[in-house]
Amino acid sequence: MTSAKSLYIWQVPVRIWHAVNGIAILVLCVTGWLIGNPPPSVGGEASERFLMGDLRFVHLVAAHVFAVGMLVRLYWAFAGNEYSRQMFVLPVWRADFWEEIGYRLRYYFFVTKEKRIESGHNALARVAYFGANVVLAFVLIATGYAMHGQQLGDGSWADSLFGWVVPLLGNAQEVRMWHYTSMWLMVSFVIVHVYLAVRADITGVQSSVGSMVSGWRTYWRKRD
Repeated sequence: MTSAKSLYIWQVPVRIWHAVNGIAILVLCVTGWLIGNPPPSVGGEASERFLMGDLRFVHLVAAHVFAVGMLVRLYWAFAGNEYSRQMFVLPVWRADFWEEIGYRLRYYFFVTKEKRIESGHNALARVAYFGANVVLAFVLIATGYAMHGQQLGDGSWADSLFGWVVPLLGNAQEVRMWHYTSMWLMVSFVIVHVYLAVRADITGVQSSVGSMVSGWRTYWRKRD
């Protein structure tokens, strides 16, 4: 390893959102799984047990945190630096953007050993983050609140804002299926995201995991 330099990339609001969003996703996935696959029985007096109610409450609180966090993150895409909006704006009209996607696919599948550096997210990461943190997040929020609106009843705030989702997808069971499928897609994204971030720290020419903690990305001119 030779000389290195650092660049301040991720501002404090982005880093806070990243941590809070990760915790919310973890809580949502665990409670969502248990809600969809409840335990067969709970021991003790029935009047003293409210397990599923507690799970649904925790799930709903985490959902509110997730949804509000996405709204704050969207705001910061306009208020923050240039890197804060990379997840929301994909320059698909640029040839170098598609060339970078091709290179990243070759690199991640071990077709090429060439190592490039970039400030912020690379092109393939931007596509993945847009798909997960914008499209998939919206589907999860919309379908989740649509189901919550059915529980609260006609005319409730959730029904007023997201009641259109049920007829759009067909029926309540289709909404649940989209919500459940989206959860597993999010889990898959998180697994791949963590793997690639750690891999970048180990084999790449720039910091990845540490940069989301400190905000500073360190670049190495050469790494053996």
